[in-house]
Amino acid sequence: MAELTHFNKDGRARMVDVSHKEATKREAVAAATVEMNAETFALVMEGKMKKGDVLAVAQVAGIMGAKRCPDIIPMCHPIMLTGVDIAFFPDEAAHTIRIEATARCTGETGVEMEALTAASVAALTIYDMCKAVQRDIVIRDVRLLKKSGGKSGDVDFTNR
Repeated sequence: MAELTHFNKDGRARMVDVSHKEATKREAVAAATVEMNAETFALVMEGKMKKGDVLAVAQVAGIMGAKRCPDIIPMCHPIMLTGVDIAFFPDEAAHTIRIEATARCTGETGVEMEALTAASVAALTIYDMCKAVQRDIVIRDVRLLKKSGGKSGDVDFTNR
């Protein structure tokens, strides 16, 4: 079994030292899907939700989530993000909004956690802004789609 990197020799939690790694351009793309009923979906898409423009707020919230990632994920390195983008893919027939979050940096460690946090926070924001209309909204399929940079290079998880 491989050595557990987040524990020191005494078995206590530690932040992994990445100072020996080469700084490279890194990118990660993560996704989440928000599933709702037809009425809620229509209110979101028509901009008629009482709390305001759901997707605009979720866009900003997702970006803020990526920036705050090391504050909420233990042992996550604070990194200098060079870019974060959120894209929404509404599916009227399924009443879903698929979120894709892309995070970029040039550094010694990857941005997978930042992309995953951005997608999650955007999805949670959609839920929060819509819960007065529908309480049984489902957030599903939060996952890493792909990453690039670093020692492992380009990795695509979309076929899994």
